[in-house]
Amino acid sequence: MEIKRNMVGWFEIPVVDMSRAVAFYQTVFDVEIQVVNLEGLEMGWFPWNDKLPGSPGSLVKHDEYYKPSSDGVLIYFSSQAGDLNVELNRVEAAGGTVIMPKTLIKEDIGYMSLIIDTEGNRVAIHSIK
Repeated sequence: MEIKRNMVGWFEIPVVDMSRAVAFYQTVFDVEIQVVNLEGLEMGWFPWNDKLPGSPGSLVKHDEYYKPSSDGVLIYFSSQAGDLNVELNRVEAAGGTVIMPKTLIKEDIGYMSLIIDTEGNRVAIHSIK
């Protein structure tokens, strides 16, 4: 069966403290995150362009349904700088932890790193260089 679109259409990262999480991700990726409140569900939308590859997503704060975790699903962020070392160099100053340094996956696939954000979520960063 041929797929009709990429498998991931949206992602959500649970947070405990929206301001702290927004500050972390804005600092690490040098982007603006728009915070909105949708009837008690606080969301911090990552910037997106529907003409570019990849999935849009959000930080989400909701005490009952969203709990940060360093286990389970792993979201890979694309390095906006083109070399994930740029973002990695911002992680600790922004309050996060690098748990796996820049590591070659395969020459034609690129590199990855694992970090823990300020909320306790494990996420990855990927770049070709």
